[in-house]
Amino acid sequence: MMTSEYQIHVDVETHYVEHQSSPDEERFVFAYTVTIRNEGELPARLLSRHWVITDANGKVQEVRGEGVVGEQPRLEPGQGFRYTSGAVLETPVGSMHGSYRMQAEDGRHFDAPIEAFSLAMPGMLH
Repeated sequence: MMTSEYQIHVDVETHYVEHQSSPDEERFVFAYTVTIRNEGELPARLLSRHWVITDANGKVQEVRGEGVVGEQPRLEPGQGFRYTSGAVLETPVGSMHGSYRMQAEDGRHFDAPIEAFSLAMPGMLH
């Protein structure tokens, strides 16, 4: 249910972390910076995260946990929160998607979906 009370916008930027990667050992490290913005009418707190990370071989990692980077940010309407985290794949290309479990100030829980985005070593995607 997406009403105007509950609207969380999620934007993600990614980059390949060459100095931490080791392609010869099938280790490809990616950083992603997430900006979460409360575009709804009520304050909301991010309670937990759920990520589905898929590499080019179809290997899936699911990550669930409380908060993000050790925090459970409370977002007033119009307020944003930005953080950077990372993922390690066995292939130079992969993708991530997921959701944040939110709780609005009125006590209701809702999920903020995170659209799929690509993780790719430079030059791998056209």
